Amino acid sequence: MNDFHRNRAAIGALVACFVLVSLYVLSLRTLVPPDEGRYAEMAREMFASGDWITTRLNGIKYFEKPPLQAWMNALTFTLFGVGEWQARLWTGLCGIGGVLLTAYTTSRVCGGRAGLYAALVLGSSFYWLLGSQVNSVDMGLSAMMTLTLCALMLAQRDGATPYQRRNWMLACWAGMALATLSKGLVGVVLPGGVLVTYIVLVRDWRLPARLHAGKGLLLFFAIAAPWFILVGLKNPEQPHFFFIHEHFERFLLKEHHREAPPWVFLALLSVGSLPWVGVLVQSLLAGARRGRVPAGADASAFRPRLLALVWLVFIVAFFSASSSKLPGYILPVFPALALLVGCYLEGAGRKHRVVNAALFALVGAGLLGVAPFVTHFARHDGEAALYATWVPWVCTAGMLALGGGLLGAWLARHRQSDAYVLTLALTAFCASQLLLAGFEPMARARAGVNLLPAIQSGLTPATRLYAIGLYEQSITFYLGRPVTLVDYEDEFGFGLKQQPALGIASLDAFAGEWQSNTARGIPCVAIARADLVDVLRKRGLHLRVVAADARRTIIVNH
Repeated sequence: MNDFHRNRAAIGALVACFVLVSLYVLSLRTLVPPDEGRYAEMAREMFASGDWITTRLNGIKYFEKPPLQAWMNALTFTLFGVGEWQARLWTGLCGIGGVLLTAYTTSRVCGGRAGLYAALVLGSSFYWLLGSQVNSVDMGLSAMMTLTLCALMLAQRDGATPYQRRNWMLACWAGMALATLSKGLVGVVLPGGVLVTYIVLVRDWRLPARLHAGKGLLLFFAIAAPWFILVGLKNPEQPHFFFIHEHFERFLLKEHHREAPPWVFLALLSVGSLPWVGVLVQSLLAGARRGRVPAGADASAFRPRLLALVWLVFIVAFFSASSSKLPGYILPVFPALALLVGCYLEGAGRKHRVVNAALFALVGAGLLGVAPFVTHFARHDGEAALYATWVPWVCTAGMLALGGGLLGAWLARHRQSDAYVLTLALTAFCASQLLLAGFEPMARARAGVNLLPAIQSGLTPATRLYAIGLYEQSITFYLGRPVTLVDYEDEFGFGLKQQPALGIASLDAFAGEWQSNTARGIPCVAIARADLVDVLRKRGLHLRVVAADARRTIIVNH
């Protein structure tokens, strides 16, 4: 089976299965708050209002992120209707596209077998699979960054024609523009920092002349600038908030309470690269060795593995230095990691392959060992039973990983290279999908969708809908209408300063409005933080609890 990479029919069937399964699983889970509900609701409001310039959440101006994610989700809602898989379609396609583009690029710069291995590595890495199923801006950014990296490699590779170099560099500039529309200035800062670092390391001072900067900058601004100009003209407060607060202050200050130890991204990188963590260090070291510039060598010779290594190290170091650390920040490094691991596996020794497979088998054994205790993960009353439903899924995933690791070790010992990589990739892919699919009962509890019938039974066009002391990201999307925020700001602080009438600042003001509505016969429904219900009762409010779970309570005035 060591010629599998030459079997076009088999590879075509494998790609088709990967695409179909990756799209199918988008519909298996409820939209989990906060991110999935937030970005789905932003897109739903954009789709419903027809305003594709001013981004809003819960009807309030929301400028924390650029609009590409909302645009693409709103487009899928327009084409296919509003729903869960539609909300995830963009990220799902981004995940698939990232795998295919990484495979093509690696095959062009490192060879066909390395390209196949890189695709299998990325398509089975736990973190990439997870990101592909979560409606969040991180996967959209990662896909556009992948386009930037791969287009740069294809343009600068040895043997590229002037025509290819120009076109791929234009694709690179377009990728940076789309990355900027995905998540802001990191779409330019990160690729720019990587490129400067690479040029310094290899001392190729002629490379900037090969970037087609003139045409590239024109294309970049033609794609990225129109929205920033239009939204700034319609909302003069947006530029300062977006560029200063959301970029420089978030990077430098700790007010967002997203601090973490500097090593957190290294830990996430290790866990996220499963089942390939056993060859992670060797792949990075091999990339560094291949990137050395021998004395007297031609500095202009392109070194794709060194560029991939710089990409990975620079991005991890950049976010490790930030005061704001969220797990999704390092998702863009995984295509570069896949290229490095794919190239390394092509020539890896038998011992290292066996060790990697054995580590994956140990992970499977660990899942089997921890499965009986997953109920201890519950943090709210009554949720232990939900976690208990996850046990069979965890056990099955553990058995797959254990079996795949043991079979992979046997194949490595018998020098079956293609079969070894394929076995680990397929078992890891299936195990990851099982873990994610089995999480659905907990996803429903976190989203609060079990409370929807109680809320909807009291809703009419005239009903006033409130959220007291909280904001339920997913419930708002499923209800298909915004709520009036009561005694709550958090991420809405900036928007409510611009539109204070869209919220109620205090419980006292809310109590007066609730009582007034009750006296006039206006029906009211509120999603309340559980501890605030008794506070409202003590204020003499006429209310009735119609449903509750461990996270929130539903009250009505009728």
